[in-house]
Amino acid sequence: MMKAIKWGAFWLLLAVIAAVALWQVAIRWQPVTSQYPVQGATIGAEQGAVHWPTLRAAGADFAYIHATDGDTDRDPNFADHWRAAHDAGLRHGAIHIWELCRLAADQATNFIATVPDHSDALPPAIIFDFEGNCADRPDLTVFISELATFLEMIEAHTERPALLYVTREFDAEYELTSRVERSFWLPRRLFKPDFGAVPWVMWEASDIRQVEGVENPVRWNVVRPQQSG
Repeated sequence: MMKAIKWGAFWLLLAVIAAVALWQVAIRWQPVTSQYPVQGATIGAEQGAVHWPTLRAAGADFAYIHATDGDTDRDPNFADHWRAAHDAGLRHGAIHIWELCRLAADQATNFIATVPDHSDALPPAIIFDFEGNCADRPDLTVFISELATFLEMIEAHTERPALLYVTREFDAEYELTSRVERSFWLPRRLFKPDFGAVPWVMWEASDIRQVEGVENPVRWNVVRPQQSG
C-alpha cells in the first residue's frame, strides 16, 4: 500500500513538472518569424506598465491599443500608450470594443472623441466578442444596420477601412466574415484560425505571451504574409 502511494506521488510530481514546463513554453511561444515576419502586441490597461522601446526591441513591429468600449468607457492608459508607441517608432492602431446593447452612433462618437485622426495610424480595429458583452443580442438585420452606421462614422474619421476582430462564436451567430467586406483579425491560441468565410489578415496567436517590456501577459498577433495561402 505504501509503495503504491509513493508511486502515485511520484507520477503526480512528474505530471506537475511537465505541466509547469509546458506552461513556460506556452507563455513564451510565438509563430516563427521566418513564416510571419510582421508581429505585434495588443496593449490595454490590463497589461500594466509598458516600456515601449523594450517592447519594440523584443520583436513587436506594431501594437493595437485599447481605446474605447461601448458608448462611454475609455481605456485610462490610451492617451499615454498612443503617444509612447509613436515616440518609440512603433506602428500603432486603436481598438474599440463593440457593445451589443449600445447605439452605434453613440459608440462611434466615443471612439472619434478619444482617438486622434493621425495619418500614420494603423486601421481602426473593432472587437466583436460575446465574452463580457450584454446578454441581449439584436437580430441580424438590426446588428448589420448598426454596424454600417458605426463603420461609416469611424472610417470617415480615420480615413481607412476598419479591421474586424471576430471570435468563432460571434461569427457563428452573425456571420460577419461572410456579410461584411472588411479585413478580419481572428483569434485562436497556438493554431491558425480554422473559421471564417474569407482568409484572415491578422491572427491572434496567443493571449498569454510574456514579452520583455510589458508587465503582464499580452495578446500576440501576426500579419498574414501577402504570398501566404
